[in-house]
Order: sequence, then structure tokens, then C-alpha cells
Amino acid sequence: MGASLPSKEANLFKLIVKSYETKQYKKGIKAADAILKKFPDHGETLSMKGLTLNCMDRKSEAYELVRLGLKNDLKSHVCWHVYGLLYRSDREYREAIKCYRNALRIDPDNIEILRDLSLLQAQMRDLAGFVETRQQLLTLKPNHRMNWIGFAVAQHLNYNGSKAVDILEAYEGTLEDDYPPDNERCEHGEMLLYKISLLEECGLIEKGLQELRKKEFKIVDRLAVKEQEVSLLEKLGLFDEGEELYRKLLSMNPDNYRYYEGLQRCMGLYSANGQYSSDDIDRLEALYVSLSKLYSRSSAVKRIPLDFLCAEKFRLAAENYIQPFLTKGIPSLFSDLSSLYDHPGKAEILEQLILELEHSIKTTGGYPGRSEKEPPSTLMWILFYLAQHYDRRGQYGIALTKIDEAIEHTPTVIDLYSVKSRILKHAGDPVAAAALADEARCMDLADRYVNSECVKRMLQADQVALAEKTAVLFTKDGEQHNNLHDMQCMWYELASGESYFRQGDLGHALKKFLAVEKHYADITEDQFDFHSYCLRKMTLRTYVEMLKFQDRLHSYSYFRKAAAGAIKCYLKLYDSPPKSSAEEDEEMSKLPPSQKKKLRQKQRKAEARAKKEAEVKEEPNATAVSKSGKRPAKPVDLDPHGEKLLQVEDPLVEATKYLKLLQKHSSDSLQTHLLSFEVNMRKQKILLALQAVKHMLRLDADNPDTHCCLIKFFHKVGSRAAPVTDAEKLINGVIEAERPTFSQLHGNSLIEANTLFLEKHRDSLRHRAAVAEMIFVTEPSRKKEAISLIEESSSDLLPQNGAPLKDCTAVHKLLGTVLDDQDAASRWKVRCAQYFPYSTYFEGSHSSAAPNSSYSQIPKLSENGSPPNISSNGSVENLDALKNLVIR
Repeated sequence: MGASLPSKEANLFKLIVKSYETKQYKKGIKAADAILKKFPDHGETLSMKGLTLNCMDRKSEAYELVRLGLKNDLKSHVCWHVYGLLYRSDREYREAIKCYRNALRIDPDNIEILRDLSLLQAQMRDLAGFVETRQQLLTLKPNHRMNWIGFAVAQHLNYNGSKAVDILEAYEGTLEDDYPPDNERCEHGEMLLYKISLLEECGLIEKGLQELRKKEFKIVDRLAVKEQEVSLLEKLGLFDEGEELYRKLLSMNPDNYRYYEGLQRCMGLYSANGQYSSDDIDRLEALYVSLSKLYSRSSAVKRIPLDFLCAEKFRLAAENYIQPFLTKGIPSLFSDLSSLYDHPGKAEILEQLILELEHSIKTTGGYPGRSEKEPPSTLMWILFYLAQHYDRRGQYGIALTKIDEAIEHTPTVIDLYSVKSRILKHAGDPVAAAALADEARCMDLADRYVNSECVKRMLQADQVALAEKTAVLFTKDGEQHNNLHDMQCMWYELASGESYFRQGDLGHALKKFLAVEKHYADITEDQFDFHSYCLRKMTLRTYVEMLKFQDRLHSYSYFRKAAAGAIKCYLKLYDSPPKSSAEEDEEMSKLPPSQKKKLRQKQRKAEARAKKEAEVKEEPNATAVSKSGKRPAKPVDLDPHGEKLLQVEDPLVEATKYLKLLQKHSSDSLQTHLLSFEVNMRKQKILLALQAVKHMLRLDADNPDTHCCLIKFFHKVGSRAAPVTDAEKLINGVIEAERPTFSQLHGNSLIEANTLFLEKHRDSLRHRAAVAEMIFVTEPSRKKEAISLIEESSSDLLPQNGAPLKDCTAVHKLLGTVLDDQDAASRWKVRCAQYFPYSTYFEGSHSSAAPNSSYSQIPKLSENGSPPNISSNGSVENLDALKNLVIR
């Protein structure tokens, strides 16, 4: 390193390296310039200067200098290493690995380059290369603990757990008997626990238990020892010892549900599906009675029996569990019990129980059978629970009556307004829900959760400008909207993107969905620093869990929603491409002069407003000066409205990028294959569309979307021209060979398959609508029959509350768009308005869309999107406008 330089310049080169490591970049540049003054072609100095400039955000100069340095000294491992570091800083990991390998060809035993290479291999999951590099590091430096551990972890990640155990045992063989010293006990204990977990993973359960008991005194984390031991005991079938140990764990933490579950397993009283025989229920009841005497203050020991008890025993247990929480005023009681609503008959028992408590409190002031009087707040919390109960059961009118009674009883409790907002959202009035959520927010301007709930309701009501202004009340001054992006506030971006999509603003919608995808890319990159940190700190079990989490990161719901949203945007963009400027000019030329003038004025106003908003956003940045006297360089958003995202040559190519990620990470989701079908049918990729249909049938053959895709596919294939080319003949041959494998079509035509599907699902509105749509697709002449099939269901299904609002809305859109019968759509709307009186979509009589409704006075957004009640500091300026928000 700098060996070809005279001693003075060689010392200066060492100073450059030291300055880079200590982040004294200006000092490093000065030293580099001093060397280059005498040796302008010195490759290693040019490379180090470029690396230093890269840290000063001068990337173009950095790459130019590093490439020049490499050109001047191709045989320098320093130049190749620096080039790799430059690529690594830009997340070009594959290029960085190539550079490191070139450096190692010149200096194969360089510890620093090998270490950097191993980190990149772990990041890119090049597991075979990771094992090889870690073995080389161990060979070069066997007295370093981190090299032993790194080699063991590499073998584990490469699915060779037994080899990893051998390496850890070999490492332990190098230690003295009195190891570890006090200052290393935690790290050594973590290593031992990791080794035991490896033995368990390899199936060496008995050996793992022996090792644990032998080395137990060296492990600091006593709780982890007990949890590991009980896991091994269960797998060995030593249930008596396991039961004893679980009881010890419960004495340490009687509210840990996993310990109760483990205790039940050891006693042979656990069922994964929650179904128990009467004998098992009696034994479980006796178990929890005995446990409740030991842990009388534990809520878990009282809550768990509600899952398996039935009938009168369930009622008594629920009453004993619920009453103290109602007295104390626990708002989360309904959330705690909501899972019981999926158990047959328990929702009815809970309803009867709570109504009896309400009647008793109103008449006697206390609970049934008790002489003690309850505090006045108990009635309010009973009404609060009942409102949520009726909301869950779809009885929105009763739910609103109960919550209004609770608000009249105690008008200062914020939770009441939040729940009322949620009920209105479920009832189909997002505008009134947003207004109620804003009223709750105004009652406590310092509560971030209530503010976020309000923002979510506003986005559901498509009040995006108001939602953004409300959300930024809890961000730092400056680039407020960008702060939401920097904080990775994905729920906001998803809800905002969905709102823009509903409004047809594909540019903004795409921008929001792709921002979520960017967050997931950042989360993937964030793991890089942990590859060395976790090996150094010996948090090995957590490190391996983190890597497994990263491998399934893109299967989580936020990414799935964002990717699906982006694909839908690209599909809509493909179906309805934006008009070119020439087409817009041609359309404008056809307008009368008065309309042209109005349109130009509107465009000028919009441009002026956008310019003013940009200036307002730039003003805080102009004053933002760091302590060093320099303005921080913030990235400027060159496409704030997402217009460039719409200017893609082929939207389907972009959609396919995200579709592949969904297929890789969310192959068990029906929506993934539904989107695959839509994309591939548009791309004329017939076999890929067929594959999507087969996946959908495998996941849910009775889903109406699956049925529609099946019928559409074979109808489309059947209406194609006769095959001409060899490729077309081959595709047709594959389809003909696959068709008999579909049980729905075996021996049936498409029309017969459609009829059979209707017979099977006659009592479902969604399925009837799907059948009606397929009747129209296969035989457009039967349009009236398709419409009558849907309209029959309005009298058969709607009164039974069998059809949720979402399904009825989808049917209305189907009638108005696909079937294109506005009269039928109007009739459906009138009928649904009776069954959903709070729905703004159907203009129900009690909704904010109805002129005589109490919600029709809700304050709307002003023309420029400013909130009616929020000042710049978040204070409420006009609360009177919110006082009329009561359903009568």
C-alpha cells in the first residue's frame, strides 16, 4: 500500500487512509493532492482520493478518479478494493464482489478484503462463497474468535448444521477450562445457546439436552435456558418434566400465553383447531381453576378458558372476566374478546350477557345479584362495548344508537368518537366517519394515535389534501411531506395510493405504491451492518432469525398491497393510455371559444397554485442550516405528481416486474394469481394465464373470481382463429391436453359449467353476480337474463343481511359498466339505499350524501384543499361546525 512512493509520500498515503477511516475527509484530500502534485499518475492515491470524494457526495468525480487510478495500476489490490467499496456504497453488490475477487487474485491472503467479501456474500445469500471465504479467514487467523463463529454460521446458513456444531465444538476445544472470564460470560452463553439450538435443529435432541445441563452454569440468560430445556423435553416426549418446567416458567410470568399452551401440550390437552371432547374440557377447566388460585392477578388464566368453555359454563366465565374490566373502564375489552365471535353461539351469549348487565345497571345501579353500586362510568363502558358488538354483527343502526347514548352519558371520552367513526365507516359513510375522527382528534391534539386514525379516515373518504395537512402536524418542521416518507410511514402511503387510485390519479397512486416498495428495498439493505455486528456481539440466534425474516420480507401484507396496487395502476394505464399533447390540442380546438378560455384560466390557476406550494416547501429549507454552517443537501423530488412514472413504453413490462416478486414471495395468495391472469391475458401469454388459472383453482376453486377467470380463459381461447404457426399449434395442443384436468369442465361446456356453479352457490350474491357476468361474456344476447339473475337476489338475499355493502357496491358497478344497463343500475341503487341507509355510495337516507341528513352539514374541504378546522399549529379554530355531527 503506497510501497512505490518515497518515504515522505508513503507517510502521506497512510494519512489518507487514516483520514478516511476517521472521517476527516478534507484532511485526506489535502494529503492526496500533495502526493499527486509530485506523482500525478499514482493509481492508489487517485483511487483513495476518489473514495474520499465519494463520502463528500461528489460521486461523478469519485468514479472518474477511481477508474483513472485503476487504469494506471491494474495490478494493485488497493485500487480494486477501493473500486469495490465504491460500488458497495451504491448498493451495486454484484459488481463490488467482482472487484473484491480481482483484488484477491493479486493479494489472496488480505484479511480486510476477505472480510468485506464475506459480508457481501452474506448479503447476497451466496452461501457457498460465504462458506469458502469464512474458511479462508479462519485458516489465516485461527486465534480470532469471530472467524470460528463466522465459519460456523456460514455452514448453518448453507444448510449444514452438523458441520456448524463440529466447528463450535472445535472452537470450544481451544478454550481453557475456566473460560469465560466475567466480562465475556454473556457472549459465551449466547454461543452455547446457539450451539444447543443447532443440535435441536439437526435432530440431536438428547445430545442437546445433555449439553444444556452440562454447560448451564456458564449461561447468563436463565430464562432462555429454561425455555430451551422445555422445548427439548417436549421433543423427547418427557412430558412430566416438561409440565413441571412450564409451571416454573408460569411462576416467573403468569401472563405468557405460550407457557399455558406448552403446559396443555405436556398434559395432552392441546388442540391446534380449538376442538375438544367433553372430557378434555372438564380436565382443562379443572387445570385453569387450580392455576387461577395460584395466579389470581393474571388476566391470561381467566381469558384462556373462554376459548374452550361452552354454553352456561362459558357464560359464567365470561361474566366473571368481563365485569372487572367494565368497572375499571378498559377500552380494549372488545378487541380482547373479538376472536370469540368466530366461535358458534358465543356471540349470542355475550350479547345476552351484556344486555343483562346494561339493564341491571340502569335499574339497580349494580351488577345482577350484587348489592354494591357501580360507578357511573360502568354504564358508559357497557354501551361502548355494545356499540362495537352490534358493529361487528353488521347492525349499524343499533350500534350508532348505543354509541350516541354513551356520548350523551359522557361526552368527553375520545374513544367514543373514534368508535362512532369506525361504525360509520363500516356502515358506508366515509365522509361522516372522517368528520367524527377529526372531532376525536380535536379533543386531544397531542395524541399521535388519534391523529393517525383521523388521517386514515380522511384518506378513506378521498380527502387526500386534508389528510396530508393533518398528518404533518406530527412531523418535524421543514420538508414535512418528505418526513412521512423518511419515517417509512407505509400505512399512510398505501392508504393515500389507494385513494388516488379510486380518484383516477394514476401518477400520484403509482408514486405512493412505489414508495412502499422502496422502503422494502431499504429494509433489505439495512441488514448489511448486522453481518459483522452480530458476529462480534455473539447475538447469533437473533441474527439467524433476522436473516430468515429478511428472506421472507416481501411476503408481508404491506408489500403485497403495494405491489398489487402498482400492478393495477399499470393495467389501468395499459387499458386507458394517457392522451398525447397533440390529441389534447386537437380536442381543445373543437371546443367553443368560451370553454377554451375557461379551460386555459383553470390551467393557469393550477400552475400558479403548484408553483406557490413548491415555494412554500422550499422556504423552510432555505433557513435550515447545520451547525457546521452548511445547508444540508436534501434530495429534490423532480416528479412530485408522478407524471414521469406514467410515461413508460410498456406498462405491462413494468407490471410484470412486481408480479414476479408476488409470485416468488406470495404464491399462496389468490390475488397474486388473479393479477397474473390479468397481466398475461393482455400480453397474450396464453400458457402463463392457464398456469394462473390452475393456481387459483388449487387455492380456492369456489371463489367467484376463480370461476370468472376459468370461463374467460376458455372462452377467449375458443374464440381465437385457427392456429397457423408451429408455436400456436403447440399452445393449442397443451390447452387441449389440460382441459380434461379441470373437473368443472369435464364433459361440460362453458355454459353448463356456469349453470352448475350457480346451482352450487345460489345463496351468495357475489357468486350470482359472477355467473351473470359470465352469461353476458359467453352469450351477449342473454344480457337481460343476466340482469334478472342479479335483480332476483335483491329480494332473496339482501333482507337476510347475507350480502355485505362491498358486494352490493361491486354489483352496482357491474350493472353500470360491464352489463352497461343504467336503468338496472339505478333500480339496484334504490333497492340498496333501503338496506344500507348510511351508505353515501347508495345515497342512503341517513348518510351525509342525503340532503336532509344530519351529516349533510359536515364541513367540506375548501377549493385549495385547506382543512376547515386546522390552523398551521394544529389548533382547532372552528369547533362549532362539528357540534351537529349526531345521528338522530
